[in-house]
Amino acid sequence: MYKKVLWATDGSEAADRALEHAKALAAEGGGPVTVVYCEEFTLPGKGGGRYPVHANEDELQEKIQRQVAELSSNGTKATLHTTRSRVGGAAHAIAEIADQEHTDLIVVGTRGHTPISGLLLGGVTQRLLHIAPCPVLAVPPERSADG
Repeated sequence: MYKKVLWATDGSEAADRALEHAKALAAEGGGPVTVVYCEEFTLPGKGGGRYPVHANEDELQEKIQRQVAELSSNGTKATLHTTRSRVGGAAHAIAEIADQEHTDLIVVGTRGHTPISGLLLGGVTQRLLHIAPCPVLAVPPERSADG
């Protein structure tokens, strides 16, 4: 059913959990995984400069490149699309690539925000649920042993 899977990552643990689902679904469908990483930049300040949101941007990109290489070495065709946007624009960038690639499913992690805090914080997953050109699998955080 889901031959072309897109895994949207920001390099977080939540995204890493979603990767396991993307791998399994791609293996089941026999198709490729498109990996999308969107580097978000702050709005220009008084000095006109824009800066990456993540201070460890280089480390995140290296980690994601290793994950893509690992996917490929394990027999899953994987390609990395790195894109850029202003803060708050990642969901639109991901949806655009999903549309261009004719993606069947977007897999993305969640950080466990409540629906209200997700709306207030403007989560990428929350936005994708509304604008994506295909179904979105939102992988929740692991449950603790006591709850």
